Amino acid sequence: MTTADKILQLRDLGAATVYEAQGAKGALDSGMKPIDPTSRLAGPALTVDARPADNLILHHAVLQARPGDVLVVDAKGFMEAGPWGDVLTIQAMKLGIAGLVISGCVRDANLIIELGFPVFCRGLSIKGTGKNQPGRVNVPICIGDAVIHPGDIIVGDRDGLVVVAQDEVDHAIETSLAREEKEARMREAIQAGTSNTAELLKLGDTLRRFGLV
Repeated sequence: MTTADKILQLRDLGAATVYEAQGAKGALDSGMKPIDPTSRLAGPALTVDARPADNLILHHAVLQARPGDVLVVDAKGFMEAGPWGDVLTIQAMKLGIAGLVISGCVRDANLIIELGFPVFCRGLSIKGTGKNQPGRVNVPICIGDAVIHPGDIIVGDRDGLVVVAQDEVDHAIETSLAREEKEARMREAIQAGTSNTAELLKLGDTLRRFGLV
């Protein structure tokens, strides 16, 4: 299986499944949301350390990206500027960039959604930015509790975002598939009326300990 195939598989498995399957680790915080809830995203991270209210480094970063990359930007969670908008989106799509994850805000949301470019951010801001402060590209960054290294795989959908270390991709896929199979069997058992969640998850002793049964 090629790297591209593995990335597509992670995208299809979904952020929540991958997060749980790799040991409940790698989740970006819940403040990071897709501007279009139908968005699905997966790709290697091109990391960007940006200054608040300045997008000079973003104009540089898009030129460093390879097709399929996801720009993952630490904009310090600043909410009073939108350093990404329609023009950068069009350029990113022209270059084959797979999407944007930014710990900060964007603007021109309607057009970005119409273009079908996946964007995960903390919110929207109509305020502009400067182009005066240098940042850094392809360095480790931190969003919430998640540390993201260049080349790590970012998986995102309506549920949220998770990072998979690039040397743990095969394991994440294997454990995610196993989890999917297990949950499919649970759903079938519940639908058939042969079991319930408390039984399937072996919660009887815990429920009895708290006097609930």
